[in-house]
Amino acid sequence: MPTVSVKRELLFQALGRSYTDEEFDELCFEFGLELDEITSEKDIISKEKGEEKAKGASDVVLYKIDVPANRYDLLCLEGLVRGLQVFKERINVPRYEKIIPAEGEGQRLIITEQTTQIRPHAVAAVLRNITFTKDRYESFIDLQEKLHQNICRKRALVAIGTHDLDTISGPFTFTAKAPSEIKFKPLNQSQEYTASQIMDLYRTDSHLRHYLPLIENKPRYPVIYDSNGVVLSMPPIINGEHTKISLNTRNVFIECTGTDITKAKIVLDIIVTMFSEYCEKPFTVEAVEVVYPNGKTHIYPELAYRKEKVKPELINKRIGISETPSSLAKLLTRMCLKSNVIGNGNHLEIEIPPTRADIIHACDIIEDAAIAYGYNNIQMVIPKTYTIANQLPLNKLSELLRLDLAAAGFTEALTFALCSQEDIADKLGLDISATNAVRIANPKTLEFQVARTTLLPGLLKTIAANRKMPLPLKLFEISDIVVKDPNTDVGAKNYRHLCAIYYNKSPGFEIIHGLLDRVMQLLEVPPNEEKGYTIKAAEGSAFFPGRCAEVFAKGQSVGKLGVLHPDVITKFELTMPCSALEINIEPFV
Repeated sequence: MPTVSVKRELLFQALGRSYTDEEFDELCFEFGLELDEITSEKDIISKEKGEEKAKGASDVVLYKIDVPANRYDLLCLEGLVRGLQVFKERINVPRYEKIIPAEGEGQRLIITEQTTQIRPHAVAAVLRNITFTKDRYESFIDLQEKLHQNICRKRALVAIGTHDLDTISGPFTFTAKAPSEIKFKPLNQSQEYTASQIMDLYRTDSHLRHYLPLIENKPRYPVIYDSNGVVLSMPPIINGEHTKISLNTRNVFIECTGTDITKAKIVLDIIVTMFSEYCEKPFTVEAVEVVYPNGKTHIYPELAYRKEKVKPELINKRIGISETPSSLAKLLTRMCLKSNVIGNGNHLEIEIPPTRADIIHACDIIEDAAIAYGYNNIQMVIPKTYTIANQLPLNKLSELLRLDLAAAGFTEALTFALCSQEDIADKLGLDISATNAVRIANPKTLEFQVARTTLLPGLLKTIAANRKMPLPLKLFEISDIVVKDPNTDVGAKNYRHLCAIYYNKSPGFEIIHGLLDRVMQLLEVPPNEEKGYTIKAAEGSAFFPGRCAEVFAKGQSVGKLGVLHPDVITKFELTMPCSALEINIEPFV
């Protein structure tokens, strides 16, 4: 959950009254938040760097408040205060208004085709006649950083740029150029650099170096110019010094570029709705026309209001209360969801403001109604139906076997369910088509291309990583493997396997054979061919010829055991002989 730090004095001033720490903690709980910590800048530095470094730091009390990850409207002091004031019914839900300038007077942002392969989307807006103070300015910058770390996914999806509009002139152009063709003075720098030099400059920067990989390997870098060729920003890395915002800035041009247009629109809506209250005409935002490469245009910000209908009885049933429709409408209005009773009282019409991008389904509305009602006020009742929980038989068997295998001197390992194609095919002497493996459509790494069809590679890799440990190494794992199955609704099926390995200077086949006998003894399966288990000579690509046996139990083949082939051992970077056992334990449940 994101944590918002606000100065206690500023918070109480904005709320119009003071609270004790206990009272404010209770208020946060009522609103669905949590007061995580009461601290100060001095205390924070003292804890992190020591008391010497903390000398001279501020003693101003800070409230650290945990905010739900999807409540982007609560990531700054302005949104937090507005939400609490509406919740306590001290103010009405504000109405956000988009002002479209007369033709020829508004700002335009032109997107060129060159951005298509890098960051194809851009949205923009203008905050006119805004008044900044030091605290408002800091909150404005902090909100951008919070959004970058949260919904923007560290600028991978969206990057925010804010500029002093009075220092530049439109129309603006969002394009992409070769790094050597881009040259400007970055924010807080005293000289101009090319884009390549900027990347080198910030390679050791503790803050910006994390964003360099987003574009550094691209042939072109995204950049925004004004009509005079002045660089506004090179998203998602850095803004230009020329357009830097100060406390004297009166008009702010906000642009959001990214790879996800939906997220970009949400981010823009949040920024302008939070800080438009400081405009000369509060809660108004000047629209910007965005021109796409195909010639189509769109006006941003959208500031879209939408309406949803929910039945009051559904809300009451889901929460476990019995409120009237008008009472439920009042509860939702306190959560900034302006609501009215319509029809014969059998429906509520809820208006979703542009600040509440977290409201997607009816269940989100019901959750807000529950918060406003108060979780502590919901009467606890015994459910009308009840069940007695019980462990799944397969899981119970697995747990019992784990205990006894450990008692037999084997160490349990837990390996990844995903592996490379090479692990389950080439290294075991198989063709990948013969493994019936489930492939990952978009693997992020070569190590996780398919779901494992056997536990053996995982244990062999575990031994390879622990070769320096004293011999013998005796490992086991009881976990699921996955294979394709067209008869299931998802096209694949899990099977619970038991796999054990003995690694020493000698193969130790008798150790693995003895372990199989012990497992069958625990499962109460006698060693006979009719109703018990038996082993028969077999061949396996992973095993040494003449040193492999197939295990039969309950009239079916359940697995194999034997001495691993030297080629398999070598491919897993091992140097000593190894015996292995792998069986399916599901037939024994």
